[in-house]
Amino acid sequence: MSATPTRRPATLDPSWLQSASRSVQHPLTRALLVLTFTTGLIDAVSYLGLGRVFTANMTGNLVLLGFGIAGSGGLPVVAPLVSLVAFLVGAAGGGVLAKRLSDRHPAHVARALGLEVLLITVAAIVAGTIGAKPDALSGDTVIALLALAMGIRNATVRRLAVPDLTTTVLTMTLTGLAADSKLAGGSGKGSARRIAAVLAMLAGALAGALLLKTSIVLPLVAASGLALVTWLIYVPAARRHVSSVK
Repeated sequence: MSATPTRRPATLDPSWLQSASRSVQHPLTRALLVLTFTTGLIDAVSYLGLGRVFTANMTGNLVLLGFGIAGSGGLPVVAPLVSLVAFLVGAAGGGVLAKRLSDRHPAHVARALGLEVLLITVAAIVAGTIGAKPDALSGDTVIALLALAMGIRNATVRRLAVPDLTTTVLTMTLTGLAADSKLAGGSGKGSARRIAAVLAMLAGALAGALLLKTSIVLPLVAASGLALVTWLIYVPAARRHVSSVK
């Protein structure tokens, strides 16, 4: 009786991830740029709509927390703490997910994006049905859901390690853009990717602020929808690549 052939895991050629750092046209680069755009949407909701708190940018959130503890500017304390704790829980969960699926890139990204879509969608439902007000349980619930989603995403993107495309913070991206520019004596390599990341987050923040004038639900629906589209487009492309190198 013939033995059943062992099925190889859906591993990814390392060159696939490396090439993402060289071309804006790469499927993974495009996917991360779309997610960077959604960061602008999500932080517009949390900062402008839920009482000056960040749910994606934890650096800014920690600074605001410090200001709030000091009693400066009437800034909140509870909301940033809720966001920080939820983000850490999400990042821990994302880390576990990355370890379990580290050798199955398409499945890893699909699972992470699926959780992100689910959490942001639930946040939109809560905001649309119960409402989401600053300094209230409803607002803190939406904050926690969004921060949880962003924690999972950050752990996932960290494992992918595409330079300058963390999707949630741009400090090092801007530093690299200036420090590696030809004006600074650098090669200028990676400038297109860095500029695209900066513009994506700026555009997302602008779109989020404009949509928020109509409803807090709209930017959340947009963020969830874009994450879903990213899942539906990128994951099949990654799977095709895996199949082609087997």
